Amino acid sequence: MNRRALLAAPLALAATPALASEGGKAPASTYLRYPTITANTFQSDGRRGVMTVETGVDVADPALLLRAQQSAPRVRAVFNILAQREAATLLPGHPPNVDRLSRQYQSAMNIILGQRGATLLLGTVMVL
Repeated sequence: MNRRALLAAPLALAATPALASEGGKAPASTYLRYPTITANTFQSDGRRGVMTVETGVDVADPALLLRAQQSAPRVRAVFNILAQREAATLLPGHPPNVDRLSRQYQSAMNIILGQRGATLLLGTVMVL
């Protein structure tokens, strides 16, 4: 079951009057969500665990947003490498360093896009 889709339906209905007042134009979305990233880690009892990271970017510039959409495979590949590095250095039973991961992801995003302007947004960072 996709809970996000269930929550989006009432929000879309609430936005309908606002769209009618703007002449029927839908507001341009500036948010781009990337697929969830996973990496293997070890749990405190010695079993293997999984670290998952949900990411997305907020880009106000339409040209930069298009570049972020076109660069999605490259972004996913770099984010996977960074998540694997974080998971490999993670001590069993300790939480991931979200601040360091966020800085690394933002830096990688700026390098891939060739300029600043895309704000990285982290969703859930979880180790199971």
